[in-house]
Amino acid sequence: MKAGWYEKNGEARDVLVVGEMETPTPAAGEVLVRLKASGVNPSDVKSRRGRPLIAPRIIPHSDGAGIIEAVGDGVDAGRVGERVWTWNGQWKRPFGTAAEFIALPADQAVRLPDAIDFDAGACMGIPGLTALHAVKLHGDIAGKTLLVTGAAAAVGHYAVQMAKAAGARVIGTASPARRDHALDAGCDAVIDYRSEDVAGRVKELTGGKGADGIIDMDFSSTAGLLPGGVLAQHGRFVCYGSNVAGDVPVSFPALLWGSLSLQVFVVYELTAEERAVRLRELNEMLEAGTLKHTIGATYGLDEIVAAHEAVEGGKVTGNVVLRMG
Repeated sequence: MKAGWYEKNGEARDVLVVGEMETPTPAAGEVLVRLKASGVNPSDVKSRRGRPLIAPRIIPHSDGAGIIEAVGDGVDAGRVGERVWTWNGQWKRPFGTAAEFIALPADQAVRLPDAIDFDAGACMGIPGLTALHAVKLHGDIAGKTLLVTGAAAAVGHYAVQMAKAAGARVIGTASPARRDHALDAGCDAVIDYRSEDVAGRVKELTGGKGADGIIDMDFSSTAGLLPGGVLAQHGRFVCYGSNVAGDVPVSFPALLWGSLSLQVFVVYELTAEERAVRLRELNEMLEAGTLKHTIGATYGLDEIVAAHEAVEGGKVTGNVVLRMG
């Protein structure tokens, strides 16, 4: 099979290689998926740049979509030919979805509804599940106000849609260039985080109360908004990422006197119970056709370097996807 891989950390054009590898064989409990699309996420490029290798060769990317080609022992043979989307393809495993085939545990290949194309399916494992879990951690949000940072980014765009569907009022942050994209997702208001006082604007838009909850993509920036009253009393701060890898200072007085809740999670490590529920809920949304999917750029497998550089450049609005043909 054709695959993209790297054997050391570094810049995309210095370490990524495309070539031929042996097609994997599904072990007991596994399925072999002929991939049609591979999602390229920020965590994938960060891993390539600096995460220690767990094997001599790494095929990157955790998200993908395709068709089950074969099954291992113990897996229903009736799944052969099934359209699926995958999650955690390269999490704690060396070989991910930047290839024509992937063999992985059967439950990591989820049925893809017929009306959803493979490009969109390749955006579910990280963007879709992260957004859904972040929204659900807030509980019943009908009639409440949520602040979604990065409302025009891959996760944020889904989170806005999901929060609106659950009855929330959504304030988003986005650059002027992406403001319309955030509004298209359903934001009731969009704050330019580059030029506006985000906490001040949130308080202005909520009558001085602050947001009932935050769904945050960058703890290193958003944590600093807490002393400014961005969250209402008993508000919940849910975060799934940070642009600073090291420690980030947090105002304890703001947390204490606001009786605020802080929840941090990484989508790779949802509990089995959480993931089972989220997979069912997300596929129900896909079946109903209620989500808008934005594919900002597509590349062929031979163009994996350009795809990684596009994600790192941060100028693509929407998800970046490799197509296998």
